[in-house]
Amino acid sequence: MTDLPYTHEQLKALRNALARGERRVRFGDRLVEYRSVDELLAAIREIEAALAGTEGQPRRVRRLLTTTSKGF
Repeated sequence: MTDLPYTHEQLKALRNALARGERRVRFGDRLVEYRSVDELLAAIREIEAALAGTEGQPRRVRRLLTTTSKGF
């Protein structure tokens, strides 16, 4: 197994900070302060995507089908 850039503990810490309305999150000996809630949400989405990709969960694929007609 390869070393993951993110852990479930980091994701949990970010979600807890969001729930408490905080922008500061401590990861071990590091303290990270996010500038906005949007930045915090972006970090959560990034970690969720990274963890989903490593756990064998299928990636969500969007497909757009278009049809046209000349009216005949």
